[in-house]
Amino acid sequence: MVQYIPRKQVLDKLYEKVAAREPILGAGAGIGIIAKMAELAGIDFIVIYNSGRFRMAGFGSLAGLMPYGDAHQILLDLAQEVLSVVDHTPVLAGVTGTHPFYQGYRMKKFLEVLKDMGFSGVQNFPTVGLIDKNSLFRRNLEESGMGYDKEVVATRMAHELDMVTTPYVFDEEDTIEMIKAGADVVVIHLGLTAKGTIGARTTLSLQDGVRITQHLVDVARSQKSDIITIVHGGPVADVDDFKYVAERVKGLHGFFGATTFERLPVEKAVPEQIRAFKSIRMNPYP
Repeated sequence: MVQYIPRKQVLDKLYEKVAAREPILGAGAGIGIIAKMAELAGIDFIVIYNSGRFRMAGFGSLAGLMPYGDAHQILLDLAQEVLSVVDHTPVLAGVTGTHPFYQGYRMKKFLEVLKDMGFSGVQNFPTVGLIDKNSLFRRNLEESGMGYDKEVVATRMAHELDMVTTPYVFDEEDTIEMIKAGADVVVIHLGLTAKGTIGARTTLSLQDGVRITQHLVDVARSQKSDIITIVHGGPVADVDDFKYVAERVKGLHGFFGATTFERLPVEKAVPEQIRAFKSIRMNPYP
């Protein structure tokens, strides 16, 4: 069972990979077996949050932003399963910074509980960052005290507790605010991941993904020269997509996959295994 790993210890290993030009990889795990196999494959960190539960149940990732359950309670339920099967890989918790029942002192206490449970860091999910800033709904969320700024506050609290922070960022403002809050890794979120049976159909092109990623990497480095930058989501769904982006973006350090390392491998492997068995012809009785 994995225990809390000090922030410096985690970051030292990540910076070793940066120096060696090896990609830093994070995997979402909505079920124990995914976390176990990801660790076996040498993943750098594992992230668990409510969307993983919905993905592994066969539903789209955006279910995690809908009122289908308490995100923090789902996180705690998943934690019992995932933390029990991980031995040495840092595990990050998806924390809902806008959760109305976890503000101020209560958020700090919740983060302390997560650290005591064995989480080494946090990520801001579910996040309002996935909601278009120009939409009326997003503006109303911000105006009524459920804005991205609350996610920044939660990230700052986690940083002060010596937890690794790997927030999702969506634009320049998010990137700057999260780095000021102490972000160790910024994860450039390009939207709902494409491909597969329940992936996004409307998404950015890879070319646009490269352009946005490079811009936000540049912004991040202008704020903190040794910041670690990772890309996630949108058109970057499989290894070829990541290779395309990695070869074109200067200063990018890795990739975080949830759908990519949870849902898509299952969608491919299970049918292939069943078809292989179906291809066998039985031996008739004489």
